[in-house]
Amino acid sequence: MKKIPLFFLLLSNLVFSQENYTIAIKTDSLQLHTDVYLGQDVYGAWYGITENTLSKRLKNKDWQYKNPALGKIAKVDLQNPLQIVLFYESFNTVVILDNQLNETQKIEFGKIANPFVATAVGLAFGNRLWVYNTLSQKVGLYNYLKNDYREITTPCSGSVKHYASDFNYFQWIDDQSDWYRCDIYGKVKTLGKVPAAEQLQLVADGGLIYKNDQKLYFLDLNGNTHPLVDVDKKTYQSFLYKDKILAIFTKQGITNYKITLP
Repeated sequence: MKKIPLFFLLLSNLVFSQENYTIAIKTDSLQLHTDVYLGQDVYGAWYGITENTLSKRLKNKDWQYKNPALGKIAKVDLQNPLQIVLFYESFNTVVILDNQLNETQKIEFGKIANPFVATAVGLAFGNRLWVYNTLSQKVGLYNYLKNDYREITTPCSGSVKHYASDFNYFQWIDDQSDWYRCDIYGKVKTLGKVPAAEQLQLVADGGLIYKNDQKLYFLDLNGNTHPLVDVDKKTYQSFLYKDKILAIFTKQGITNYKITLP
């Protein structure tokens, strides 16, 4: 019997088509039952939301956090697993958790010295939170240790429909499908128009991924659209991209693919 060269065995794990899709390598799968998959942290723990309860699993250990008095969890920021940020938009409140999902801080923006109404919140640098203030339509930074809030931009047009942030940048798409990015100094850059999509994710280091008709596309900062990866899932509920890993979420669980964006 002839031996099959290792190269062809590796090639069989690549997912591609004749449409110049980005090559992806299937890395692993995970059986997971959750309403919303939030991804994994740097330690390999996965997170999800089921019936408005945040769950964390690392190997055989599980943690949960729920606070029904604050309504629905609108956003979870997992950039720092030691400072997990939960945003409860309907109650204008943020909760910060430690790595065991213990509540370490609760911030009610309507009760601070200079109250405001937030529609977007994310973790920024130096114990600060990115905030989009609905009342002023400005992006600001809130220091949650010093209880200090300052706005860093002029008023923005439109309302925030999608947003993402990292320690140095806050980016958002408004109700007119216009895409913006703001740095920590308050400089706002217009990135262009965003196409209609069933689901989209802003990528921290530039660009966005969107889904239409079960297909995924990458829109770069130059306005170019690239077919992304032809996943071997006929139907899937959602996707999540982080650190060159594309997670496809189905009713059966999660399948991870290693990809490099164009």
